[in-house]
Amino acid sequence: MSIEVWLVYFGTVLAFMFPPGASHILMLSNSIVNGFKKSIATACGDLSANFLQMTAASIGLAASLRSSQQIFEVIKWAGVAYLIYSGLRLFFSNQSGLKNTSPRSIRSLYWQGFITSASNPKAIIFFAALFPQFISTSQPLLPQFIVLSITYLVVDGLFLCFYGKSAASFAKKFQSRIGHYFNKISGSLLIAAAILLGLKNIDKD
Repeated sequence: MSIEVWLVYFGTVLAFMFPPGASHILMLSNSIVNGFKKSIATACGDLSANFLQMTAASIGLAASLRSSQQIFEVIKWAGVAYLIYSGLRLFFSNQSGLKNTSPRSIRSLYWQGFITSASNPKAIIFFAALFPQFISTSQPLLPQFIVLSITYLVVDGLFLCFYGKSAASFAKKFQSRIGHYFNKISGSLLIAAAILLGLKNIDKD
């Protein structure tokens, strides 16, 4: 893969990342309540699901999944329901933000990120449509797949960290003033993420 092709791919990935997706909003929510460091687990869960989706796309599963609209809908709406449930539970919690006496575990945050991203199985088709635009069949395929995958995961990870760090800084700065509203803010963000997931047919998350 030439540097010119990679730069075009890099720019394309950046363009896809600028509108925040469900996983980015989830990262905002978790960072407000749990702090940035713990919420890195959410980003790891999201990126793990993305990597599995990329792998599935690379081995040709996208072709068979295109005809599985009902499976898509069941998985997507299960994810939507999960996010709404999590959002409502947080919204009506009596605990407050970073002072939460029973914060979520790292494992829980990881699986929340994973489930949210995996709830969009059409991402497999997204990657199956994106990658061939930048792969040359005259060159070994595996190295190209690795470069494209790592580039996407690094860019996505940086965006997730940016959202998370910004949210955590906001929470720390305003904790003394609106700390008792943090759970309501975070719960609302989770519900917004659910709406995004429900509305989008093919997502980048």
